[in-house]
Amino acid sequence: MYQLEPLPYLYQDLEPYMDTHTMGLHYHKHAQNYLNKLNQLLVKNNADHQYSITELPQHIEEFSQSDREDILFNLGGVLNHDIYFKSMSQNPTQASPELKEGIINDFGSIDSFKQQLKQLALSLKGSGYTFLVMDQNNRLILMNFLNQETPYSYNLIPLIALDLWEHAYYINYENKKDLYIDNFLEVMDFKNSNQVFKAQSKS
Repeated sequence: MYQLEPLPYLYQDLEPYMDTHTMGLHYHKHAQNYLNKLNQLLVKNNADHQYSITELPQHIEEFSQSDREDILFNLGGVLNHDIYFKSMSQNPTQASPELKEGIINDFGSIDSFKQQLKQLALSLKGSGYTFLVMDQNNRLILMNFLNQETPYSYNLIPLIALDLWEHAYYINYENKKDLYIDNFLEVMDFKNSNQVFKAQSKS
């Protein structure tokens, strides 16, 4: 059985940018629900859990064809939320010198990167995520993914995730998605992405 990784902060720690009630529901209800459904589907398919959860999207063909879509959807719900939660902190870490150099090379500057992330996020129609991903050539790319599609399915390494499902912001922001994005940028944390970028750059 797979488990949710614990939050690196308390529900209330991201106030006033992310409200306590939303964070509690988001982690304890939404993310947990995706995990519960994923585990149920894997039990149904007699999964032996030989793969890490991030490796599962590359082995989806090993599961029953009738369940693959549901497995991928719920698996994406777990993986995407994990990156999203790790993309925020009450004391945000800045990009490491190595990642900062990559961002400047691919986006012009940190400020330009943030502006492009916001513009791309606002362009997403419906539910999904805006990701900063790293491709096999160590190139950094901003991409939108619909619903619970996950970068892991495309051999892309997720570094930062912005959840754009309404459950991520509607209680506090209602339809003010632009304000939610601005406030996400206030708490956006590079700690996890620094570690992943360093590890992947060496591989």
